Amino acid sequence: MKAKSTALSSSRSRSSSANAEANSKPASAKRRATARMPAVERRAQIQAKAFDFFSEYGLTAQTRALAEACGVSQRLLYSAFPNKAALLNAVYEAEIAGPFKAIWFVQLRDRAVPLVERLNTFYREYYETILTRRWLRLFLYASLAEVEMAPTYIAAIIRTLLLTIVEEAAFDKGLPSPGDPAMAQEIGWILHGNISHLAIRRHVYGDSTSIEIPRVISLHITAFLESMPRILEEVGGGSK
Repeated sequence: MKAKSTALSSSRSRSSSANAEANSKPASAKRRATARMPAVERRAQIQAKAFDFFSEYGLTAQTRALAEACGVSQRLLYSAFPNKAALLNAVYEAEIAGPFKAIWFVQLRDRAVPLVERLNTFYREYYETILTRRWLRLFLYASLAEVEMAPTYIAAIIRTLLLTIVEEAAFDKGLPSPGDPAMAQEIGWILHGNISHLAIRRHVYGDSTSIEIPRVISLHITAFLESMPRILEEVGGGSK
């Protein structure tokens, strides 16, 4: 016990000496000067770093630590973004909603191409472009923190996507689409939820198997399309 106390005392002494030496250095030696760059570039740099930072440490992480990770002062960070909410909104626009391609809606509705091919093409691209490790972690952290990121994304993009998929699947089977949009969305989640959870399993849970992603996506799409007649019969259809 005495030896442990002596070691602790020695450690504190060394720490105090180190702190005294650090404090004796001029301010310029403690932290390197921030490189100058145009405001637009600085904002983009901080925004990109914030995406990495918050996806790793969550949205409750302090902006002081983010500023250090960016190599800037907290004051400079707030000169680019007036507050944390503004920074998170910029990250959402650029990194969460931004990667979604509007052309995907056009391609999903192109009935000159077989539906199974349209869905496989879309979900392979969606998986590679959107459902990355960083995207998923930030999206999940935002949901847990009750930030509007996830609800906004679902309301602005995913609901339209789900309705499109179900409408096209019903048409492909020669059946009427559900008259209730809420029910149509729930049916769409059967496929979209499975693909999203596949990404969560691989990127968040660390569940790696020998089955390649495109093959698993294809299996989910086949199961969804084959089940559509039974599902639509159960919920009752509306008019096309």
